[in-house]
Amino acid sequence: QVQLVESGGGLVQAGGSLRPSCAASGDTPSINSMGWYRQAPGKQRELVEIIRSDGSTNYADSVKGRFTISRDNAKNTSYLQMTGLKPEDTAIYYCNTQHVDYLRRWYDYWGQGTQVTVSS
Repeated sequence: QVQLVESGGGLVQAGGSLRPSCAASGDTPSINSMGWYRQAPGKQRELVEIIRSDGSTNYADSVKGRFTISRDNAKNTSYLQMTGLKPEDTAIYYCNTQHVDYLRRWYDYWGQGTQVTVSS
């Protein structure tokens, strides 16, 4: 199993930047992808960005050009660089790891979430 700990959320004014991180521990060799998701008030959880073991990425249209995901495999950590923050980015941000076992069964682990609040 894997444990995930997010840090680096906070309160920022519109146009500002944040770079939350997600540190993984446990069965880290099994990690395939690392991702960030968010859930805004009154909204469903949505994908923000993911990065796979081969370095490929995917991200939501709403954050293209503003957010960038990266990973440091030596530290088992992912980062979400957020720039040009908007009030509509306000949400709880959750990090995630995706795993596949020898029977090709897929598993996900989640962090506890970190609050990002963007003021007008």
